[in-house]
Amino acid sequence: MSIDLAAATLRRGGVIAYPTEGVFGLGCLPDDLSAVQRILEIKQRDAAKGLILIAASAAQFDGWINLPERDALPEADASLPITWIVPARDNVDPVIRGEHDGLAVRLTSHPTAKAICEALGSPIISTSANLNGEPATTDRANLRRQFGGLVDYIVPGDCGPSMGPSEIRILATGEVLRPHL
Repeated sequence: MSIDLAAATLRRGGVIAYPTEGVFGLGCLPDDLSAVQRILEIKQRDAAKGLILIAASAAQFDGWINLPERDALPEADASLPITWIVPARDNVDPVIRGEHDGLAVRLTSHPTAKAICEALGSPIISTSANLNGEPATTDRANLRRQFGGLVDYIVPGDCGPSMGPSEIRILATGEVLRPHL
């Protein structure tokens, strides 16, 4: 029921807060640029930083990324979620890419986040539920207090099993841009 409500909210152009492997995330459909802009405003985040897309399967990134044949996204690992920087398709709006050529993507293993992507048949924006420069939210009460009036739906569930935001690596080189905290 909550997955259906989350998917319906996103299809209507809404913004949701939802649990992921390590922190609560804020999300919307990535092709709804007004919802993407709303997330940036909620977070007070500079659009130049870019955003992450999560998906239930690599196929959901079709149309968003341009992976060479030799590269494939590694399977999701709930205990160490990794966001990969990969070549973005030319049509990916700069409000999602930020000032980068690549796009940050992650295959999610969190059952709630994965179920939302499966219900939509689409990736979703996934950025940590925090104000710019503040720690990411892992506590449901804090999430409600900070974002309850700013998002259209808070999806029930808990974060985990990881702690903190995902690690970020460049897929082609393995270089770590943000270590897992």
